[in-house]
Amino acid sequence: MAILHLIVGLPCSGKTTLAKKLESELPALRLTPDEWMMRVVQDGYDEDKRAVVEAMLWEIAERVLELGSDVVLDYGFWGRDERTDFRQRAQRVGADTKIHYLDVSRDELHRRLHQRNANLPPNTFHIDTTDLDQWLTMFEAPTQDELDLNP
Repeated sequence: MAILHLIVGLPCSGKTTLAKKLESELPALRLTPDEWMMRVVQDGYDEDKRAVVEAMLWEIAERVLELGSDVVLDYGFWGRDERTDFRQRAQRVGADTKIHYLDVSRDELHRRLHQRNANLPPNTFHIDTTDLDQWLTMFEAPTQDELDLNP
């Protein structure tokens, strides 16, 4: 059975690094919206266009899951409702879902962000520490019952 892998965490938590590792080891199709946003939209902060990009990426992911291959979505999945929605989407196409949660402290996120901003990797964008701090207040860590649903 195909598995939809949801990469959960804040910026600089190591999501894309883990997603690339899973892509190679499983193997799986990795879909990272930030890469598409920078290459196509050239603005990582345009939320309307991000919604379009993420909808298109889901269409691709859905078809790959239907074909029986694993997919890694490197979206962040900050909220429980969003994770539940994607679990249900996967279930509708006959796939399991696995959450990969990267729990990184605020101090470590800031340290990594400083390093990242000093030498931006390709297809990424600058993030202010004030934005990261605001996002920390919005983030809903997965509960143990969510993690227990992993296959």
